[in-house]
Amino acid sequence: MRGWWGRKSTPEKFDTYMRWSFGSFGVIEVGSIVVSVHRLGPTLGPLMLGLTALHAAGVVAVVFRSLDWHRGLRDQPVRLLYAFGALTALIGAVASVIGKYGPGNDVESVAGGIFGVVMVFGPGIVCFGLRERRQMYTVVGGFTGGTAVLLPALGRPWVAALVVAVVVLISSALCAVIGVFSIWLINAVYELDSAREAQARLAVAEERLRFGRDLHDVMGRNLAVIALKSELAVQLARRGREEAVEQMIEVQRIAQESQREVREVVRGYREVDLGVELLGAQGVLSAAGIECEVRGNVGKLPGEVQSVLGWVVREATTNVLRHGDAQRCRVGLAVSDGRVVLTVENDGASGAGGGTGGSGLAGLRERLAVVDGTLEAGLVPGGVFRVVADVPLSVGAGSSVGSVNRGVS
Repeated sequence: MRGWWGRKSTPEKFDTYMRWSFGSFGVIEVGSIVVSVHRLGPTLGPLMLGLTALHAAGVVAVVFRSLDWHRGLRDQPVRLLYAFGALTALIGAVASVIGKYGPGNDVESVAGGIFGVVMVFGPGIVCFGLRERRQMYTVVGGFTGGTAVLLPALGRPWVAALVVAVVVLISSALCAVIGVFSIWLINAVYELDSAREAQARLAVAEERLRFGRDLHDVMGRNLAVIALKSELAVQLARRGREEAVEQMIEVQRIAQESQREVREVVRGYREVDLGVELLGAQGVLSAAGIECEVRGNVGKLPGEVQSVLGWVVREATTNVLRHGDAQRCRVGLAVSDGRVVLTVENDGASGAGGGTGGSGLAGLRERLAVVDGTLEAGLVPGGVFRVVADVPLSVGAGSSVGSVNRGVS
């Protein structure tokens, strides 16, 4: 059960909770009559219990199929709605007839209970599979009007019939309103989750655009100069002028300068400040309602170490926000025996949240492997997902930024 529930995202958990909450109406129907239905006798009792159980199964089916339709997963269950509505009307009519003509002293109260519980949930559940208000008004009004006509036809007083009809109207309308609001809430949760993912994608796209602009600013000007000087060198060479050599030397110098500037742009794009990433992760998680605790001091860690561990913090934070359902997150940084160990733990572990086989953690392993580092990620006892990155301090002296950048490109 825990694994099945843990693998679901937050919107899926909320969706599942709402489905079974409304599906439990069927259990309420059966549970409310199972104790007293035997008073109807050996024939009518099992008959009404079977019809009510069938109606309860219909409640679950209509709720699940209707929510799938609202989520766009399948077509509107039109036939199921008609069948369920007809079954509701049939049970209500049979219960009313039994209450009037059935044998026994308690038959009227038992049949009235069956009528009431079916007519309370039935019309409201039908409205789950509708979107237009007119159709909902028609369903609720139709069952209310049918009650007001049926009971007097069976000899019930008009006043009592009107009271029962008003009860049917209010209860079924309330059930329908709750259902409509709940469906809207489920869709809103899914839309918010999609918006959060879209925001993350936009942030990535914005960073790529920034990098593209920087690269264009660097290369555009230099390439234009190279093109002009190359053309000038060609013209001078055709005329046998010695200045052509000077122009080509200048072209070579500009090309080398362009290479240096491009490396600086790429280095600035890929280098990450660990302290900034830790502060950013704490702020983002706190804004999302996740308690975040950061322990350890960046201190004077080499820039290359900070860069690669900053990517670990960024990816781990993204996983917590997008995949898990965490309430708390702990980030620890420790230096021991010439190595730096970064640990990120969260209590919202799930199959999606772990991401043990995802491309994000796989990319981090490649980054760390270049600097002789390791990355471990997985579930630990207590339902906690832990990411541990281990990097040697000597990376600052033993490897260059250029080699790191080439290794992770």
